[in-house]
Amino acid sequence: MAVKLRLKRMGAKKKPFYRIVAADSRTKRDGITIEDIGYYNPVTEPATVKVDEEKVLSWLSNGAQPTDTVRDILSKQGIMKKFHESKMKKGN
Repeated sequence: MAVKLRLKRMGAKKKPFYRIVAADSRTKRDGITIEDIGYYNPVTEPATVKVDEEKVLSWLSNGAQPTDTVRDILSKQGIMKKFHESKMKKGN
């Protein structure tokens, strides 16, 4: 099963709120998810992001692929750098 870390749209019309989830890549955007990892609220100023770092690193190490937007969010949180450093330590 190909797992993606992606955004699931929630909230009202014109007031988006996104959950960052792990989901099968073949399911619909707002369909069944495997696990909730965090959330992203672009409406607030500045945008609010809360991510469970342990869950994200676990999914990434098990081969889950983040979408481009989720990768950008995780990079700003410093999680992608930690994942890259942990991969480099395992390789040595």
